[in-house]
Amino acid sequence: MKTHVKALVVGGGAVGTGIAYHLAKAGWDTMLVERDELTAGSTWHAAGLLPLFNMGYATTHIHKYSVDFYKGLEAETGLNPGFYVVGNLRMAQHQQRMDEYMLYSSVAETAGVYHEFLTPKEIKDRWPLVRTEDLIGALYHPQDGYINPADVTQAMAKGARQFGCTFERKVQVDGYRWTGSEWIVSCTRMVEQGGNLVASDDRFDITAEHVVTATGNHAQRTARLLGIKTPAVVVEHQYIVTEPDPALVEWRKSNPQHPVLRDADAKWYVREERGGWILGPYEKGAPARFPYEVPESFRADLFPLDLERIEQEYMSFIHRIPSSETVGLKDDYNGPICYTPDGNPLVGPAPGLRNMWLAEGFSFGITAAGGTGYYLAQLMTQGEAEIDMASLDPKRFGNWMTTEYASRKNEECYDHVFILHHPDEEREACRPLRTAPAYDRQKDLGAQMGQVNGWERPNYYGPKDAPADFDHNSRSFRRGDWWQYAKAEAEAVRNTVGIIDASAFTKHLVRGPGATAFLDYFTCNKLPNVGRINLTYALTDHGTTRTEYTIVRLKQDEYYLISAGAWTAYDYDFLQKSADDWMATGKGAIDIHDITTQWGVFALAGPNARALLKDIVKDRDPETVLSNKRFPWLSYRDIELGMCPVRAIRVAYTGELGWELHYPIEFGRYLWDLLMKAGEKHGLKPVGARAQNWLRQEKSYRAFGNELGRDATPVEAALDRFVDLTKDFRGKDKMLATGIRSKCVTLLIDGPSDADPWGKEAILHDGIKVGRLTSGGYSVAFGKQIGMGYVPAALAEPGTKLKVKMLLKEWDAVVTEDSPFDPTNARIRIDG
Repeated sequence: MKTHVKALVVGGGAVGTGIAYHLAKAGWDTMLVERDELTAGSTWHAAGLLPLFNMGYATTHIHKYSVDFYKGLEAETGLNPGFYVVGNLRMAQHQQRMDEYMLYSSVAETAGVYHEFLTPKEIKDRWPLVRTEDLIGALYHPQDGYINPADVTQAMAKGARQFGCTFERKVQVDGYRWTGSEWIVSCTRMVEQGGNLVASDDRFDITAEHVVTATGNHAQRTARLLGIKTPAVVVEHQYIVTEPDPALVEWRKSNPQHPVLRDADAKWYVREERGGWILGPYEKGAPARFPYEVPESFRADLFPLDLERIEQEYMSFIHRIPSSETVGLKDDYNGPICYTPDGNPLVGPAPGLRNMWLAEGFSFGITAAGGTGYYLAQLMTQGEAEIDMASLDPKRFGNWMTTEYASRKNEECYDHVFILHHPDEEREACRPLRTAPAYDRQKDLGAQMGQVNGWERPNYYGPKDAPADFDHNSRSFRRGDWWQYAKAEAEAVRNTVGIIDASAFTKHLVRGPGATAFLDYFTCNKLPNVGRINLTYALTDHGTTRTEYTIVRLKQDEYYLISAGAWTAYDYDFLQKSADDWMATGKGAIDIHDITTQWGVFALAGPNARALLKDIVKDRDPETVLSNKRFPWLSYRDIELGMCPVRAIRVAYTGELGWELHYPIEFGRYLWDLLMKAGEKHGLKPVGARAQNWLRQEKSYRAFGNELGRDATPVEAALDRFVDLTKDFRGKDKMLATGIRSKCVTLLIDGPSDADPWGKEAILHDGIKVGRLTSGGYSVAFGKQIGMGYVPAALAEPGTKLKVKMLLKEWDAVVTEDSPFDPTNARIRIDG
């Protein structure tokens, strides 16, 4: 067998095999090792469904690629993957569910996924065995269906072999060692012994430039061997197979198969199986298993069935398909399926490691296997994928995460597979967990919390003594009960002053003799002078946006970097690895610290912000310390507010006169109380994240993960003013060579009276899809909906009339000038 390869894939399920296929097809010398047999993990007992439905942009592309790819496998390999293109019918019992499908429709349209909407009568006419009188309609994908997991895995394996990939079964990986240029992977040959798989004395090493782990249920063991953490923990999933249903058998004598049926409100899927039905529920109470490691004796094994746990779902299945009531059960399966807290897999570079790639945590592995292989192979062989894969990056979960957290959140995620997925969805398990000091104060004021990266942060402040019919936790695809309060908060920032807890911001300290030269190359804008700040971007080697930073220059070679709160580990990994590469060339030492948890942040913004601070600032001349002369816009000062030392930064993400007040975390309660007391006479109002999101769109402020990402350059994001083309910086040549594929614009929208865009909607011109929104909301300044998104450059001129698709209708929209509210920044610069 080979002992040296370009890429080693560890794990022979559908996902690992799909990755091996695409790496080999890309021309890399690839080997796959599997500790047992191909498909021996979760692949063998998967139901094989291929749903195109997904609310995420990247995941939708992955699923679409898989469905299209599988249809061509037989022609390429000669092996039938067992793909039954029967379609997929998602039924809706109420309007909220239909609203979800209408929002999904825009996501699907932006990704080119064909779909239809059917009425109850159309459903009944086509599939009379389905009860429809309590439905209001359904979403129908005629182009997907289900596939045989073992067959598609073997077909991909044969295709991989045709491209030169080698497969080694009964090989267990026991260790990984990085030499500085390649991985030494310690392996053991496994043998059958009394029905068990045991280690032999045959031990050997495989050397690989790159390693991909696709170890499925064994992800926790893999993480331990690599010295990292992972939230991938398995959860039980059970499904049952019925005896033949006589009504179905009769129907099939002259009719095609039913589509895969999903009654999302009843929390199950159903498909045909040899004249009977497969019922797969997503019930409450499914437990996480093997939180630390799968036992050595567990192979292609199953757990005992727990029918009582799925009784409600089983009864709703009988209700929906009445002919099934008298049909007996033939088979049952209760096997391990890996989950993550947000339901998305972990795909991308491992934290802190070089040339180590993860493909773990797939709860829909058959659906994602082909697309994951395609896009991960692009990441590995080309440096970037054609879509932004950040939403799947393994580093979206930081080192604060524990095994208990992952297990409980994964159980919740399983239970939430068919829960309505609102764009403002907030899941409650394991909360509160990470809290800033003023958390209790904010809750006492009616704060309704969301979470980002485990941190609790106010979404909005509702009434403490709410009427009986007010639902603080209401979620809606339209304007929920919270909307009026977010609107009042946004108006307060525009008219008086608001305070926002932004403690979740990521914060890094970068210092040392090599820091200045490194950051000058690492980012695309000029570095600020000491005492000043600048907004800048770190680019990928392909010239797209990797991270947005506000850089505060504390000293000549000491910098305070602020970035998005959701991406702390993601940003640290890129920053540290880039600095390590820089230092390896002998250009000077750099010291980097993640100090996110050491500093809290209150953002104070609004016309009265300066007057409020004057009342509590301690200075030799409190009347001038906050003036433009002593404290100009885009600068920082160390000041004292009462007894609290504050690193004050004159900037406001809302586009008003304001400061970010960065304080040592232990002063948080004191400073909150001080500001709230002083703010009483100035109209101070606590403000949540939803109002802030609306306000920043009125200023056309781009947000990382929305407008900014690895699929667009800063120039395409219309951020030319933050790009210094007179200097050399990482990704510059590729950015210039890319040109303008599309342009970021701000749109004012004359939309429906009861809904706002969420940033997932399609943008149309003359009835043709030309782009998509990346952010959306309501503008208090203009009294209508607002959104940001990307369109062809020819349609990016202010005044261009477009349409935005919301709730299946096209609504008038117009491209505005950048920063439609206060375009000259007069309010931000006002003196006093």
